[in-house]
Amino acid sequence: MDARPDILPPSRRRILAALAVAVIADLFQIAIGPLGWAFADEIVDVAAMILISWAIGFHPLLLPTFLIEIIPVADMLPTWTGCTLAVIFLRRRAAETSPNPPPPTLTVDPSPFSGGQADNPPPRKSLPGPS
Repeated sequence: MDARPDILPPSRRRILAALAVAVIADLFQIAIGPLGWAFADEIVDVAAMILISWAIGFHPLLLPTFLIEIIPVADMLPTWTGCTLAVIFLRRRAAETSPNPPPPTLTVDPSPFSGGQADNPPPRKSLPGPS
């Protein structure tokens, strides 16, 4: 479920940036192995969550992914990539199913423009003159 279904889906550039961050994070964690270096996995996870949230917006699915990455062997799975794809899919589906708002209408109040002195000048009185 999307926290804000009124959010427009991210642009292609942001989607590609988020996917690149997710794939790089997963590949790095797979490359360093299940033992990893001291806090390297956690630093990568924090950076991945911040960058992905910046690119496509925060989504509640990012939190469990972040917690799963703390488990030593589970970080060998491509969880960031899977979560990012799921968030993109959910945002697109929410944007497609949400009804489009009606276009704004312009209404003009005619009262300031009607009945003024400039529009209806008073009738002229004829001056008495030689007849």
